[in-house]
Amino acid sequence: MLHKSTNPIGIFDSGMGGLTVAKTITELLPNENIVYFGDTAHTPWGDKSTAAIQAYSIRICDVLLQHHCKFIVIACHTASTAAFELVREYVGNKAHVINVIDPVMHYIEKHHSNKKIGLIGTKQTIRSNTYKKRVDMLNRDIDFVALATPLLVPLIEEGFAENEICETVIQEYLSRPGLADVQALILGCTHYPLLKHYIHKFYREIVDIIDASEMTAIALKEHLGLHNLLKLEAPSKKIFYVSDHNEFFTNTAKIFFPGDIQLEPYPLWE
Repeated sequence: MLHKSTNPIGIFDSGMGGLTVAKTITELLPNENIVYFGDTAHTPWGDKSTAAIQAYSIRICDVLLQHHCKFIVIACHTASTAAFELVREYVGNKAHVINVIDPVMHYIEKHHSNKKIGLIGTKQTIRSNTYKKRVDMLNRDIDFVALATPLLVPLIEEGFAENEICETVIQEYLSRPGLADVQALILGCTHYPLLKHYIHKFYREIVDIIDASEMTAIALKEHLGLHNLLKLEAPSKKIFYVSDHNEFFTNTAKIFFPGDIQLEPYPLWE
């Protein structure tokens, strides 16, 4: 399929976590049109089965393809581990597809050989063992440890990201013995950058906090340039879909994207 530079970039996540990716992308690529889909009806995805996550992802991709998206960004670590290959096969040549894990791997390979790296993420992301397999494939003598932190996404989705309850939970998780002496920590969920200030505080700024949203935006820009699909002229349009009305998502989206944004409900199954 012949793509146009003016076609939008599609971004999807289980809920509002992918807004961190969308925000970083728009900061780096301000002229690009964006179509975002947050599956608020089924969030969090981290405790769902692989089959369920794949079904949600394919249905969302149908919506994004209806908008003729030139690139689809899987802005969710859980879906990147459970559905990336299926999504790429399903989409075929209708759009390019990238995930949030590959850019992190490129960064680790370049900056963290022979070090101890930690990963925090949803149960599904940790259970998949995708990161461990990918790190081992780098063959960089990396001591890798992973910890499921399932309470964080529900806390964020319920509006507790700025509450001391959330900070206490983070301190409890990061104090686990397995994460002792890590030199870098992968935020294995796109919700987690909303808690980055607490994590930096816990580690006293001495641990490299690896934020996939930043690396994904950089990788996307490189891919767009490679395929001559960069949109060079303003203005840009941003559409946000949610599968179920969520007031907190609405308020958060307007904080991330102040001004006139288009936010619409779109049930995945009616």
